[in-house]
Amino acid sequence: MTRTERIPAWLRRTGIEVAGWTLVVLGLAALVLPGPGLLMIVAGLAVLSLRYAWAHRWLHPVRIHAFRAAAQGVQTWPRIAGSVCAAFAVMAAGVVWGLWRQVPQWWQFRDSWWLPGGWVTGGTLIASGCIGLALIVYSYIRFRPNGGPRASRQAPPPDTADPSTPPAE
Repeated sequence: MTRTERIPAWLRRTGIEVAGWTLVVLGLAALVLPGPGLLMIVAGLAVLSLRYAWAHRWLHPVRIHAFRAAAQGVQTWPRIAGSVCAAFAVMAAGVVWGLWRQVPQWWQFRDSWWLPGGWVTGGTLIASGCIGLALIVYSYIRFRPNGGPRASRQAPPPDTADPSTPPAE
């Protein structure tokens, strides 16, 4: 009996649905909030593609768009520096958010409506900044010319590359 046969079919379907849609929704939110939005959308579509043909059809174009954006983000040193500074700014905001426990004076509504402060919210911001830095390093190694061993062997440019095929070793 394989591992997937031990999991009831209804539980497997439910797990795929919950995990896939959660990643897609969080990815959409992370497009405007700090976080790796396109990466989470790609991951959500990859999970949903286990059950749905439409998710499989959408996975490839979204993956290409995500890789193209990653390649453009490391094309110039000002872009790299700006991205690194933004990641550190998000982490600094997480530290401030974790330390700041008072409702600001400019808040016009009830104090209980203020977003929760403390280290839970601050920790998620710090984690988002760390993920951002890791993605910058990955993009630099993968897409930047002379950025690393894989970058120099990448045959097609990022706008025409098929991200489902790994670079030649």
